[in-house]
Amino acid sequence: MTSSGRLSVERVSTRAQFTEFTQATWRERDRAVPLLEPTLRSWWRGTSPHASPIDLVLVRNAAGRVVGRTTTHRDPALEAKLGIGLQLFGATEAASPAALRAVLNAVGESAREAGLPEVLGPVSLLPNQSGGVITSGFEHRGFVDSAWNPPWVPAVYEQLGLSRWNESDTWTVPVTPVQPPPPSSWSQQGVELEYGSRRTLPQVIPALREVLNASFAQLPYYTEISPEQMATATESLGWLLDPRLFLIARAHPRRHSPTAATPSPIVAFALVIPDVTSYVQRTRGSMGLMAQLGLLARRSRLRSEAILVIQGTDPAWQGRGLMSLISQQLQANLHEGGYHTLRSTYVGRDNPGSARQFSRYGGTPLHGYTFYRGTLAAIAAATRTKGQR
Repeated sequence: MTSSGRLSVERVSTRAQFTEFTQATWRERDRAVPLLEPTLRSWWRGTSPHASPIDLVLVRNAAGRVVGRTTTHRDPALEAKLGIGLQLFGATEAASPAALRAVLNAVGESAREAGLPEVLGPVSLLPNQSGGVITSGFEHRGFVDSAWNPPWVPAVYEQLGLSRWNESDTWTVPVTPVQPPPPSSWSQQGVELEYGSRRTLPQVIPALREVLNASFAQLPYYTEISPEQMATATESLGWLLDPRLFLIARAHPRRHSPTAATPSPIVAFALVIPDVTSYVQRTRGSMGLMAQLGLLARRSRLRSEAILVIQGTDPAWQGRGLMSLISQQLQANLHEGGYHTLRSTYVGRDNPGSARQFSRYGGTPLHGYTFYRGTLAAIAAATRTKGQR
């Protein structure tokens, strides 16, 4: 693509370049969490369900060593929601501030070439999927479906004229003995509790997608999840699942008179998985067949920490305390299962209601979390100012 000083930027077009993209060696392996190699491969080959092409980009130093990487891509649904053309970027990492500046300059150049006025990221591939920058809590490791980066990273984004967008926090919650809610609590809410399983996943996943899309539609970063995106996001769930951590509330059958073909609707759920971060770090995100078999063999030994990946409540059922019931049951099940820590993917600071389910059980923020957004004009102004110093 371009050269800047002693750093050069190039698009990934060969298998060797793709291998370099997946095997960046500057990461702090005990803290950062690699994206899964099959996911990256689907981006490169164009087989992911994302709506537009995805370019993988490398930055090299004068010796030819890879010192940074990113993706550049677009998403029509997010552009429509925000009302502006956006150059998205993701899977963004760098070995140094200079390398990260080169990465972000490449993103800006891509936006200029496409005639796009703003950039947003890092998102992998969308804000409601993965990505982000942590702004505090650097001493704590990252975890699956969350970010980790060195402390100098936020300053580079901000020096280049990008602003924090959708500031949030990840959370950590100690698991302590909790009495589960009595059965009457569920029936009083007009619901029944059930647990997901590998056997029922094909029937449950489409219903969860409907609840997710309805529950999160009002959030500024959220775009509707398609059936294809949902299938991709959950394709590995079967070999991760601990059924007692996949809680589902269905409307009481007597209120909806379901048939065998149309079961009662799901109105709320929480999906928690065992924390397999250490294994993903050890395999460097490979997760091919042998790595999956290795995870299956070690699964029982990895059940000491857990991650709340996603939860949601149908808007028509919000405000009734359903998520409080689910959280209480979850805490009881975690303790019974021998877990000692629950982590949660990011919760927006403008959503204190969701954060209360963690603080009431002694939880505290783990990482400050944000995305970065900026106009090309602001980036250009910041670059000129920096050059004049």
